Amino acid sequence: MLKILVVGSSNTDLVLRSTKLPKPGETVTGGEFFQFQGGKGANQAVAAAKLGGQVSFLAKIGDDAFGKQALAEYQTYGLDTKHVFIDSTAATGVALILVDENGENSISVASGANANLLPEDILSAEELIRSSDLILAQLETPLSTIEALSDLAFRHQKKMILNPAPVTDLPQKLLQKLYFITPNEHEAAYLTGEKVDSVDTAKRSAEILTGQGVKNVLITLGALGSYYLGEEGEFHTPAPAVKAIDTTAAGDTFNGAFVVALAEGRAFDEAIKFASQAAAISVTRMGAQVSQPFRKEVSI
Repeated sequence: MLKILVVGSSNTDLVLRSTKLPKPGETVTGGEFFQFQGGKGANQAVAAAKLGGQVSFLAKIGDDAFGKQALAEYQTYGLDTKHVFIDSTAATGVALILVDENGENSISVASGANANLLPEDILSAEELIRSSDLILAQLETPLSTIEALSDLAFRHQKKMILNPAPVTDLPQKLLQKLYFITPNEHEAAYLTGEKVDSVDTAKRSAEILTGQGVKNVLITLGALGSYYLGEEGEFHTPAPAVKAIDTTAAGDTFNGAFVVALAEGRAFDEAIKFASQAAAISVTRMGAQVSQPFRKEVSI
């Protein structure tokens, strides 16, 4: 089992589930309230740990009740949290999540301490990066931090997987240092300027990204599954058919599961099928980390 390092955000998710998402100026009553641990970085780290990965988490939380609760829960999943830094100047990140009866969601995030995870924090963790094999990151922390991470990963010949969410413009020098990029259809469209709504259009978008220097591109397409283009050729993987209740952590579960399968030395097609199964299970449950399956629930 290769060692996995996840670098990214830690949030507390405050979730309200109701019949529909409110329009601007509209109030929707009769909902249910839940509180979960979240943040794309934490979600992906916990997903990988629950699925059997050997996972370290590099993040920043506030010196508050939300942060202390998050840290305690990460440790119950077996995460190495030695590099979860505590920031006394900012609150732990918070996400306000509205979910409708079809599982669709609308999310607003206050970054808090996540915005203070800076390049110097990455440099202080160089030995952790050197001792890791696969590095998984997202974009809920400053882009300069992710660029510093990619520089160190590249210098030490580590394989970095970037889930470009929430999406922003990415410099080509960053793209050229990536082993994998894993956008969803909306993120792929933003990054390439190509509408992505089918396997064929995903292929065109993936060709642009490989043309910019990314070795492997994996675009998730929701109910249509995913499309891969890269070192092992190209293929489409259908998504398992399930009734979605809450899609909040689907992409994070997919990425966490995918990196675990890579850490086990699985071929890319096997790894993607495993990730698809894990993500499909997660959308049938409420919440982020609590919805993610354990290894015994997913076959490979």
